[in-house]
Amino acid sequence: MHALTRGERLILGAILALTLLAGVARYAGFPDLLAFGLAAVALAGLAWVVSFSTEQVGERFGPAVTGVMQSTLGNLPELFVVVFALQKGEVVVAQTSIVGSLLANALLVLGIVIVVGARASGNGLMEFHKRLPNDTATLLLVTTFIIVIVAVALSSHDPAAQHIQGISTAAAIALLIVYATWVIPYLRSGGGHDPKEPAAAPRVPIVVAGTLLAIAGVAAALTSDWFVTALRPAIDQLGISEAFAGLVIVAIAGNAVENAVGIVLARKGQNDLAISVIKNSVAQIAAFLFPVLVLISLLFATHLTFLLAPVLVVALGISALLVWQVTGDGEAAAFEGWALIAVYVIIAVIALYE
Repeated sequence: MHALTRGERLILGAILALTLLAGVARYAGFPDLLAFGLAAVALAGLAWVVSFSTEQVGERFGPAVTGVMQSTLGNLPELFVVVFALQKGEVVVAQTSIVGSLLANALLVLGIVIVVGARASGNGLMEFHKRLPNDTATLLLVTTFIIVIVAVALSSHDPAAQHIQGISTAAAIALLIVYATWVIPYLRSGGGHDPKEPAAAPRVPIVVAGTLLAIAGVAAALTSDWFVTALRPAIDQLGISEAFAGLVIVAIAGNAVENAVGIVLARKGQNDLAISVIKNSVAQIAAFLFPVLVLISLLFATHLTFLLAPVLVVALGISALLVWQVTGDGEAAAFEGWALIAVYVIIAVIALYE
């Protein structure tokens, strides 16, 4: 622990205290909104711990491995939240939180990162290696279009619509195969990283980082259960729709890693790594997290499928195209980031009135 700075130790202590307080609120009968707020803040704090420890482990292997590790492990809170939501029969919240995570990362978080990165640069443009966004954008387009095609087929009156679970299961397996054929060569190639770009050396020993990661993962699972338990009473008391709760509240709380890490990296000028974390997360949600959860849901009475509301189908397709358009040339201006944020805000407002 001596490798940690005083500020980092204070942050870890505060997150530990918040997590313990969230547990007390869950079992001591605190007001529902207070218990929900404490669980949400604790979940975001634990996401920071996962992010920090993953960064220290991953920096030993380069931006490609770091980006994949950050986005994979950074989605742990979201994974746990959806699993517990399905366990409690909250299928709308579970489904919209997955879609909301994809939209939040592809539009809100990426938009903020571009705005910060463009302002931190000397020429008003956030510049990064072209291959990285092109590879992940292609993966995102392919997987999103698969989800869109399946969602349209299932929402129609065709005979295929009578086999929602079977088609969703087949699509989930197909998506995982596509993801595997992308991620293995991507890691071997180094993600198109420019070796001339300076990389920060890890300060924290791998044993310490691994221990923090394991503890944060277990704590995130417990906190996710408390979060979902308090979610239904919070929805009822706030008078918001299930769609808004999933698309916005749960998605943002579960993706605090990308919010924090991407912005900090962009501000430091580590553009390749910043884009790697965000774009990998977006692609992994569509190609890995969503299909994995569809398969995991087979273990529960409530199943997760690709049968989505029409507005979500359109939002997914448009988001994939926007990400490809904005990042495909290896540079992005601040106004492009603001445009992505604006699209997300409109989707959130629509969800509020669903």
